[in-house]
Amino acid sequence: MVPESLQCSIAEARLNPGKVDELLARTRREVDAGLLSAAQVALARNGKLALLATFGDASQESLFCVFSATKAVTSAAAWILIEEGRLDEEEIVADIIPEFASNGKEVIRVGQLFTHTAGFPAAPFRPLDWNDPARRLERYAQWQLNWTPGSRFEYHPSSSMWVIAEIIERRSGQSFQSFVRERVAKPLGLDDLHVGLPDSEQGRAAHCEHAGDAMTDQDWRDLGLPPPPVTEVTEDAILSFNRPEVRTVGVPGGGAFMSAAELALFYQGLLHGGLRGRRIWSDATLNDARRVRTGEMTDLVGTVANRGLGIIVAGDAKRSFRGFGKTNSPDAFGHNGAGGQLAWADPATGLSLGYCTRTHDRHTIRQGRRGVAISSIAALCAL
Repeated sequence: MVPESLQCSIAEARLNPGKVDELLARTRREVDAGLLSAAQVALARNGKLALLATFGDASQESLFCVFSATKAVTSAAAWILIEEGRLDEEEIVADIIPEFASNGKEVIRVGQLFTHTAGFPAAPFRPLDWNDPARRLERYAQWQLNWTPGSRFEYHPSSSMWVIAEIIERRSGQSFQSFVRERVAKPLGLDDLHVGLPDSEQGRAAHCEHAGDAMTDQDWRDLGLPPPPVTEVTEDAILSFNRPEVRTVGVPGGGAFMSAAELALFYQGLLHGGLRGRRIWSDATLNDARRVRTGEMTDLVGTVANRGLGIIVAGDAKRSFRGFGKTNSPDAFGHNGAGGQLAWADPATGLSLGYCTRTHDRHTIRQGRRGVAISSIAALCAL
């Protein structure tokens, strides 16, 4: 639960009650219609949680897998090492992890891991491989490049974040999970932010499920878009997070568990450098992390990638294609997750949003439009 010191009222946060009501109505629409079995939404401002609402088959105490929204947590943990001078994004990865230096990967730089320009988007790594140090090293050595590092952008669903977690362990001298817990979650006061769900909290985890019909290749062509490539983010992979042993791993690219409240408050931490008067990141570190490093590189549908150091920056009018609302400012930043999880902060208003659901809509465009609608309303909630 979020401590009272991190909570405030809608009035204290100076939120627009009418827009908040609109946000709540939009959040519950698919739950009432029977498509989503549960959804949860949170808004925070000025370092405090102002709204948390849960609909359907979940409670305020439920913990959701936030999938790729985890990448911002993993990245922000690494920013601490960068700020402390223990890591540099220009370093060669293989100088930190010698076992990584194979099959052309010896030229990859640390920063390319964060920006999905490292060249090994589909490199295989099963979550339980993490528990076996020898197996980890074997995996790194086996990985091959799909293209020349730094030459293009292609989303790495999990591979590059495994390497970042390994780097955090080698440079900090402690497990990745404990580093996130001790250097990020606890200082922020977010006891329910878990990268590696402990046994004591397994009963609170909302089980993942799927609903709706998947789009056909013709559906994509009718929209003038190419059918998306097959990736590791399969239905079986999503459902594997219903297994306690997988939840416990704390998959650094997509396995954190928390509520929408922790998501929204984590981003308040990224806006203010910390919470409750305790600084974790300096303004210089946060400003540099939000600096776009991918230039004019585009994703598979031709939208400029706009990648900072492990996060996405809203940018131009196509921000809704990057997971933001149409009303977010160009400076908004965040990272959403599979199944429709939403997470961002907007420096223009000081607002941050967290949205979680346990039901993954197979209809990709419908899911995307839902996220854009929710974010677009949320971005207008500040007075």
